[in-house]
Amino acid sequence: MNEPTTHRTSPLVVHEPTPITPATVHPAPLVPVQPGHVPAVASVVLPDGRVVTGYAIEPAKPEPVAVKPVVSRAAVNVALGGVGFLAVCGGLLLLTSFIAALTAFVTQLITLAAVIFGGWIAVQVFSASGHQGGTTVNIRKAVFKRNHFHG
Repeated sequence: MNEPTTHRTSPLVVHEPTPITPATVHPAPLVPVQPGHVPAVASVVLPDGRVVTGYAIEPAKPEPVAVKPVVSRAAVNVALGGVGFLAVCGGLLLLTSFIAALTAFVTQLITLAAVIFGGWIAVQVFSASGHQGGTTVNIRKAVFKRNHFHG
């Protein structure tokens, strides 16, 4: 059932890289230009001998930047301090509002608990269900029943 399997391997082929010779670069000959005069059409000779002719473009001159008044460090610090102070005041206002709301909530919970507990006691005191001991007085029939404690 288990027969050995044979694998055929192909011979290993090694490829050697072919070096690329760099292209020889010849410096472009200088085109004589009249001093103080830029020709309307310029020609450039490329390293491979081709000549490219085109119009000369003047570099763009940046717009003069308007001088901005220097803002003193003290003015910046005062402004930042004012913003910080307003942020702290707003936070304290929110904190006091939160504390007042929390106090009102706790007060309402205590009042609700007192009402519920007082109602429970009133039901226990005034309920008409059977008494589990104590003194029972029925004045109409003049029956007195008292607890007897045995020790």
